[in-house]
Amino acid sequence: MTSSKALFYFCLCFIFGIALSSLIKIPQIFFWGFLFVGVLIIITSAILNKNTFIVVGFCAVFFVIGFARFQISEFATLSDALSRLNNQPEKITLSGYVVAQPDLRDSLQKLKVKVNSSVVLVTAQRYPEYHYLDTIKMTGKLKAPEVFDDFNYKSYLMKDGIYSVMDFPKIELVSQKHHYTTTTFLYEKLLFVKNILENSLDNNFSPPNSFIMQGVVFGNDKNMSQELKDAFNATGLSHLTAVSGSNIIILIYLLMPSLLFLGLWRGQAFYFAVILIWVYVLLIGFPASSIRAVIMGSILLLAEKLGRQNTSSRVLILACALMLLQNPFLLVYDVGFQLSFLASMGIIYLKPIIDFAINKITKDLPSRSKKAKMMIDIVSVTLAAQIFTLPIIVFNFGRLSLIAPITNVLVLPIIPYLTVLGFFVSIFGALSNALGFILSLPGLFLLGYFLKVMDIFHQPWAATTVENISWVWVLGYYLLLAFLIRLINKKQKQNYLRN
Repeated sequence: MTSSKALFYFCLCFIFGIALSSLIKIPQIFFWGFLFVGVLIIITSAILNKNTFIVVGFCAVFFVIGFARFQISEFATLSDALSRLNNQPEKITLSGYVVAQPDLRDSLQKLKVKVNSSVVLVTAQRYPEYHYLDTIKMTGKLKAPEVFDDFNYKSYLMKDGIYSVMDFPKIELVSQKHHYTTTTFLYEKLLFVKNILENSLDNNFSPPNSFIMQGVVFGNDKNMSQELKDAFNATGLSHLTAVSGSNIIILIYLLMPSLLFLGLWRGQAFYFAVILIWVYVLLIGFPASSIRAVIMGSILLLAEKLGRQNTSSRVLILACALMLLQNPFLLVYDVGFQLSFLASMGIIYLKPIIDFAINKITKDLPSRSKKAKMMIDIVSVTLAAQIFTLPIIVFNFGRLSLIAPITNVLVLPIIPYLTVLGFFVSIFGALSNALGFILSLPGLFLLGYFLKVMDIFHQPWAATTVENISWVWVLGYYLLLAFLIRLINKKQKQNYLRN
């Protein structure tokens, strides 16, 4: 067994240990026993010079490490000093500073405030506005995040290290004098630039076009009307206006055929795509979910460049294991992490099968142009990602869009161009109103097409509500999908050897 394959199995066992520890409560004595057996196998196999069994022993050890990593993180949440004050009847006063860009809504704002070593999510009135690194004093009731019937808000915040919330406290601005480190200084300047670019988009596009552009370019859908959000949800396009894992993965992969269509060589397209996607993440403020998705997407692009499917899946698993080592809550509690990982796996394993099927259907047609090949790539990437992410979307959101594959195939080809145009408008529009207006004209044409597709397919029958989906159903779906992919690949390999 090669070292890379052994590492692949170790990472899988580590991930499985985290998954099992987060889903099922098992007495620790079983895992200590498992660790003992693993170490015993390693020592015995080393003495007998049985390398295969050494790998089995290390798999057991990595499984226990995964279990222990989740338990340690869970213990840290229980021992958080501030969370011990949750749900007390008396109001308390806390002082801290804003550690992230405030999340501004129509009538309120949400602030992540660091108090000593803990972080509190504060919901406040929309005005006065507060800014990154402002020091504030809050007086109110500290509460534990709630667990709703259809949404585990506590787990959702726990993955970000937030164990306490405070709703509409009395807030006093203590200081706007910031004590910078290199990181906080650069991040503040980055947020300042982002704010200018967002305002430039609003100045050059009117609603609902400005809402769509804000979503597509910056992942900001907070100002959208509920009617517009419902239209996006019903047509299966809501992921395009949020910096979601699957959306970034699809966009990254679509950059390659788009750049090849513009005449770049494959090597040049790879480097341009990687640079563009990291610049994109820089300009939207380095949100953690995007960074994780871009790491996975960059691995996909590298695999596309090298043409190594097996290597790309192993590196992707290694990257996921390292992310989970840093934050094990991502696996179960971060839907964005799940979607980016599954979309990547879909492109690695299912896209080649879809490509093969499309090529077989169109083999008797006249020679295809660059544009036709790009469209085939878009169709296969979209279908592969959506087939792999479907159960997670239905399980978490209880909503199934019946026409999502159609609308995504129709709309996704214009998204890279709309995103690039949006950046140009936001940058040059901030410098000159005339330049912003001129550059917005082709964007208005693409937005008109976007809205027309939504208008045509936003029908009562376009989406259905799916309730009470069990995780057993999700697991069964992926086991069946893995079996079918393996079966098809085996059959294709046999046909290739016969020919």
